[in-house]
Amino acid sequence: MDETLPAATVRTQVTVPLRFPDGYVTTARVFSFEGLVDGREHLAFGLGEWAAAVAGHTAGGPPPMVRPHSECLTGDVFGSQRCDCGPQLREAVERIAEADGFLLYLRQEGRGIGLYAKLDAYALQDAGLDTYEANLALGRGADERDYTVAAQMLAALGVSRVVLLSNNPDKAAQLDRLGVTVADRVPTGVHLSPANAGYLAAKVSRGDHALDLPFVP
Repeated sequence: MDETLPAATVRTQVTVPLRFPDGYVTTARVFSFEGLVDGREHLAFGLGEWAAAVAGHTAGGPPPMVRPHSECLTGDVFGSQRCDCGPQLREAVERIAEADGFLLYLRQEGRGIGLYAKLDAYALQDAGLDTYEANLALGRGADERDYTVAAQMLAALGVSRVVLLSNNPDKAAQLDRLGVTVADRVPTGVHLSPANAGYLAAKVSRGDHALDLPFVP
């Protein structure tokens, strides 16, 4: 871990049964933290045999699977099809429960610009801008997400190496700079709908996401 990174500690942990709208059920150990640099209420969900995975990787075994998932109220909670966030969250929970590891639920709505600004960006997208252009038109960064808290959370959980479940190369690059070894990066599925085709195409062409779309962006 990067020695200059402020240390965070586990504040509370509690077992929570999870149930998704399609009927999938599992159980998570949910962790809150003290000392996160941005002061927000991020959570870690320990899934599957997460404790054994942490102990095993500390002893030189394979690392746990980890997905830093940025909050998306519209997609995660209300099922919006303008993005692929909700299906990615559902997929990630099941895959991590099978592989053993953690889902880090990060309060970084709208690629870090916030919920109201994200809705403003939606209006600009309706006028013809893509998702990155809309953020820039609002005077914000195309992607303002910072994974420092993810690195802090992993350190507090005793995790220094991960199999990263993500299509986003920036997550791997940031974690690597922050002292977390990404032993492997595996993609999520492609959750394509008529409503999010342009959004996914922009993620490939503008964000270099690893998505095998059935059309050329």
